[in-house]
Amino acid sequence: MRWVNIRPNRRNSLILGALPLLVVVVVYLFAAAIRHSANPSDKILPTPAAMVAAMHGLLVDADPLSGHLIFWADTLASLERLGIALGICALSALLVGMVLGILPAARATFGGLVMTVAVIPPIALLPILFIVFGLGETAKVALIVIGVTPFLIRDLADHIAALPQEQLIKAQTLGASSWQLALRIALPQALPRLIAGLRLSLGPAWVYLISAEAVASDIGLGYRIFLVRRYLSMDIIIPYVAWISLLAILMDLALAQLSRRSFAWAHQASR
Repeated sequence: MRWVNIRPNRRNSLILGALPLLVVVVVYLFAAAIRHSANPSDKILPTPAAMVAAMHGLLVDADPLSGHLIFWADTLASLERLGIALGICALSALLVGMVLGILPAARATFGGLVMTVAVIPPIALLPILFIVFGLGETAKVALIVIGVTPFLIRDLADHIAALPQEQLIKAQTLGASSWQLALRIALPQALPRLIAGLRLSLGPAWVYLISAEAVASDIGLGYRIFLVRRYLSMDIIIPYVAWISLLAILMDLALAQLSRRSFAWAHQASR
């Protein structure tokens, strides 16, 4: 049997997916044990016990100044910023992507503008956003929107423009207007593509969020990581990074489940 024809079942896929993560954990524990045997006060590779001790106060002890549980307050602040930004991205991309995809004249007029904005490094715009919008929440949300939306628009517009012409011609033969073509033909096929684009954008969105929080913020996961780095507090940084990874994975799984449940027909070919 050829390797390309081997398809693991769901149980074996979970096992195979867990193996590399388990190897990473074992290697880390082994390396941490070696470093701490040579230097018990080593901060570069903290032991699990050290990470638990460092995180305990952030998880269960309220901050004397704000009265909040720092870890959960950071998580809520970051998720709120990310959720608002991704919501704006999705709505904007759906509206503009539909227009550019369904109307060749609009694509010819504004396609170059969208492409130009898409190739600008969003991080380079961060100082401009802070100057224009100030150091509040708007600039942080705007950075994610500017970084993610052009990619979603281009992907969605290309997907809609590539729809089989037979569908559009048949609909017009039956008397469909441009509005009906957009709503009845293009929109149902654009929504699963939009969710797929959001899943691919989660990584960059987190990067933009953490970058913005690191530069100007007083709360958030990115802010906390860059705050404690000056003290070499790897016992806090590593759990925070792991938590961000877990949140991103959960968001990806939630979007994947939403797509499968809402648009099962779009996933039949991949089964």
